[in-house]
This record gives sequence, structure tokens and C-alpha cells, in this order.
Amino acid sequence: MQHSALTQGIIICHRCAKTAGIQQDGETCPRCGTRLHRRKLHSVAYTWALLLASMIMLIPANILPIMTFKALGKGDPATIMQGVLQLVDHGLLGIALVVLTASIIIPLLKIIGLIILLLTVQLGWTTNMRQKMLMYHFVEWIGRWSMLDIFVVAILGAIVQLGSLASVTGNTGATAFAVSVILTMLAANCFDTRLIWDKHLEKIGYADHVGR
Repeated sequence: MQHSALTQGIIICHRCAKTAGIQQDGETCPRCGTRLHRRKLHSVAYTWALLLASMIMLIPANILPIMTFKALGKGDPATIMQGVLQLVDHGLLGIALVVLTASIIIPLLKIIGLIILLLTVQLGWTTNMRQKMLMYHFVEWIGRWSMLDIFVVAILGAIVQLGSLASVTGNTGATAFAVSVILTMLAANCFDTRLIWDKHLEKIGYADHVGR
């Protein structure tokens, strides 16, 4: 039989991890003073709101210029994809791959992953639970690398500025992308993974013990 802390009458402080009896739900943690809750309040709603805001910010991030690469005094502001192509044209294939991965592939993977997790909770999907937990940890881990392309552009700009033949500068799209990344990281932090297991526990007979 599968159990969780909640089904055994225990709630855990999300800040200091101190355990408390379920009857203390809504009271303050005796160790750190944080208000105790069975689950993060409004976790799904906050996660959706932050995720949708992040998706909206990806629009200007991909439409507006993210950088300007000038060689021999020539060059125009470029969007993410245009910037990738410009880097390839100038023989910077490795940097182009980093920018493409961090700017396009990683954000899409994070958004798709969070949408699947949110739908799992809202629609009560109870299959492949462990894989979904791994998906969450992947989304959380990969979020640390989401700003990599911004740092690459900044470092590249500093390096090429040392010479007189080329220059790289960031543009408005980079700011929009940074905001999108931060919103996605906040969305992942707001999501309560325990809600995934709650749906599973409800189906195997713990509906009376599980609550949000």
C-alpha cells in the first residue's frame, strides 16, 4: 500500500521541513513561523498565471532584435533566429548552437513540461507518475541554464569589443527573453509536485485524507 505524509496525518513546513500534525493546518510553524498548509495555496492557479505570462513574453523575445553583430562596421539588429544564422555565417557554429538551444529548445521543453504537469493535476491523470516527477525535476534543473545565451552574448560582446573589426550588442529582445525565463522559473517554483501524487492517492482510497 502506498502512503504519503498527508495520508498519515502529517504536514510538512515547506520552508524548514519541520513535521506537524494535520490538525495544525493553517497554524504557524513552531520552528520558523511560516504558516502551515497541506499544500501550497493556489499552486495551480499561480503556476498557470506565471506560465502564461512567460509564454506572452516569448513573443517579443522572438520578434524583437536580441542582438546586433557588426563586422567591419556592417550589421543590423537580429532576432534570435537571425542572430543564430549570423553567428553561423561568421563561423561561430558552437556559439550559434548554444544560443539556439538556450533560446528556443529549452524554453519550449520547459513550457511543454509544465503544461503536462498542470494538466496532470487538473484532469486527474494518474499514469506514469514517476516519469512526471522526473519531468518536473528536469524542468527545474534545466531552468538554471535558460539564461546561458544571454551570458554568451554578453561575453561574446566583451571579447569582440577588444578588437576593432567586430562588435556585439544586446537589444530589447534580450530583456524580454530574460523576463520570460524568470517567469518560467517562478512558475516551476510555485508548482506543488505533491498534487500529482494526491490524484493517485485519491484513486486508491485516500480521498478523505488528501486536500489542497
